[in-house]
Amino acid sequence: MAHEQIPPRSGVDPKDTWDLSTLFGNDEAWNDGLASYETQMKRISGFQGTLGKSAESLADYLDFSRDFGLLEERLGSYCSLRQTEDEGDNAARTMNGKFAMAAARAHAAASWDAPEIQAIPDAAMAAFLKHPRLADYRVYLSKLLRYKPYILSDKEERIIALHAEGEGLSSEAFSVLTNVDFDFGELDTEEGKRPLSQSTWPVFMENPDRGFRRKAYQQFYGQFETHKTTLAALYSGSVKNDCIRARIRGYPSALAEALFPDDVPQTVYDNLVSTVNANLEPLHRYYALRKQVLGVEELRHYDVYVPLTSQAVKRTTWNEAVDLIAGALMPLGDEYVNTLCSGLRARWADRYENRGKRSGAFSAGGYTGDPYILMNYKEDSIRDVFTMAHEGGHSMHSWYSARSNPFMHYSYTIFEAEVASTFNEELLFRYLRGQTDTKELKLYLVNKRADDLLSTLYRQTMFAEFEKRTHELEESGVPLTADTLRAEYRALLIKYFGPAMVFETESDLEGLRIPHFYRAFYVYKYATGISASLALAERVLSGGRKEQEDYFTFLKSGGSRFPIESLKVAGVDMSAPAPVEAACKIFGRLVDELEQLIGSV
Repeated sequence: MAHEQIPPRSGVDPKDTWDLSTLFGNDEAWNDGLASYETQMKRISGFQGTLGKSAESLADYLDFSRDFGLLEERLGSYCSLRQTEDEGDNAARTMNGKFAMAAARAHAAASWDAPEIQAIPDAAMAAFLKHPRLADYRVYLSKLLRYKPYILSDKEERIIALHAEGEGLSSEAFSVLTNVDFDFGELDTEEGKRPLSQSTWPVFMENPDRGFRRKAYQQFYGQFETHKTTLAALYSGSVKNDCIRARIRGYPSALAEALFPDDVPQTVYDNLVSTVNANLEPLHRYYALRKQVLGVEELRHYDVYVPLTSQAVKRTTWNEAVDLIAGALMPLGDEYVNTLCSGLRARWADRYENRGKRSGAFSAGGYTGDPYILMNYKEDSIRDVFTMAHEGGHSMHSWYSARSNPFMHYSYTIFEAEVASTFNEELLFRYLRGQTDTKELKLYLVNKRADDLLSTLYRQTMFAEFEKRTHELEESGVPLTADTLRAEYRALLIKYFGPAMVFETESDLEGLRIPHFYRAFYVYKYATGISASLALAERVLSGGRKEQEDYFTFLKSGGSRFPIESLKVAGVDMSAPAPVEAACKIFGRLVDELEQLIGSV
């Protein structure tokens, strides 16, 4: 859509926007809420030194903390969502700035509370937890108390807290360097000269002109080659911080520290990597098929993103998309479908693009207010129907979690978050494939689904394997130089892409440009999430009422259980390799289907 055709926020029909009044009626009401927040903040210091006196004293503070936290969540959600409506809206940006400063002061004022709770003697805390006023806080307190073995003295904790301010500098410098300072230049396109950037590069990699893709690839990675030593130093610094922090606190490794909050055994991480490694054959077959379809003598790294099929042309209005999602999700029952679809037809979602609006899509569910969804929906994109189903899965997960748990432990973990969203995508894929009556559309759907699983299951596992290896090298005393990092990443590229792929000299620089690597041991959750959702989708679709109820028990768990336990209740055991192996087999069947469809078109 040309810029002049994109309406300003003021030109958007209100019925196509979200209604934030479930948080605050308007900006004035939000300002009143912020004033109340500032006033309540002054009460925090009055509780210090009282938490260990009695169960009632502890409950008094936790009641205050709950109510204060609820207000903070509402304030933060409202101003954040307002800013995404138009990133250039000065009023919204001012609100976000005022809230951020107030929240920082509040968190600093309450920095004493967790250490003071953890300092309560075990026997006293055990007696406290029997008190009825602490019933809604037992899960919250038990999770907080798990950290006691890794808590240091007050002086040491203060030193760590002061040092933490600098821990994000590697990530920040990486972002500024690659998004601001890098000059990727321009490229000649059919529309004239266009800038090459982090945002245009993925689009250019889908260009059907192979010569153009090669030039874009080389020009893009040329910047990373020029700055490879700096990039390696930044990533090495991030890994060092992870390892030093783990050693200071007494964790056996940086990976162990990262897995501890979710109580995820390291065997889950190791099973993921080893199981995917044992099932690379269908991935290699997919790349061989890609080489065949593109008709190239050698498949190159700049060939892996160009679509194998043309975009399927099928216009789907917003309400038609909601109808499709309703049909696909009927196995989940009336309450789920009616709640989600009535929300999508009403004003849970901010539907269409407007000038200044944040790109992409997300779900923003909270304890109070609707589970809002930001979209930039386009009627000619089937992919956007899947995006709607995906974000709807997140929102319904939040909807059930908030209605089934106290505020202090309603929030589910990232490990679980991608399950409910990709579960919905799987049901929609199966539904649309069953309804499709043209080979072209079926080929598009199967190809899209295969690419989604490749990027979520295989690619994220490759990233997870790289992170584990780099941290192990650092912990064993091996310096993470540019050459070392590139060698480790190239070995993984060769292993995962297989014999069909011929790599460029600069291909291994990809390992120095992934932002997620600065948030260590995060990406593996995408791969475990898709594996769990595929297993649960099969279980619900082939099962009966019990399997459906088990899935809803998972959706309602919130933070009441650790994620492995929560998913076991749903019917999938992520501590075993079976779900990952099954996901790899599903990918293999999609490749089989692609081979058949391509041969018959």
